[in-house]
Amino acid sequence: MPVQLKTLIPLFAVFIILFLIARHFLIPDSFGKYGHYRANSIDEIAALPINYAGKAVCIDCHDTEAELLASDAHAGLSCEVCHGPNAKHADDYEIKEYLIKQGTREFCGRCHSLNPARKIEVINQIDIKEHHPEKENCIDCHNPHAVWELKE
Repeated sequence: MPVQLKTLIPLFAVFIILFLIARHFLIPDSFGKYGHYRANSIDEIAALPINYAGKAVCIDCHDTEAELLASDAHAGLSCEVCHGPNAKHADDYEIKEYLIKQGTREFCGRCHSLNPARKIEVINQIDIKEHHPEKENCIDCHNPHAVWELKE
């Protein structure tokens, strides 16, 4: 046996033993109970507060906007994609802290700015720096609740 192996084999053995000891202390006991998951995470996630109410709850009060949205290119999206989580607003309609549609270039640009990873055929994309840089808000010209309606 080469001399190098006589030195490396005990080192590998020490690393493997250290790895197994660290693994024993770092992996939670509930890991693997339901497959390759941590079983305790189910209870932890269920205990989190509900933030999203769903599109149906929005439509209950905002039926006019829902009709406009139904004929729009955004029809497949939930209201909360743009307006944010609305469970608090659904419980108390005066709470609007999460629902303010900013309509700024950066806000709309989250989906509509140029991004090579997105298909142009699916999401209309613009160069935010070049497309009417004098305008602050996209909604000054583009109404997101009507089919590409433009103000004259």
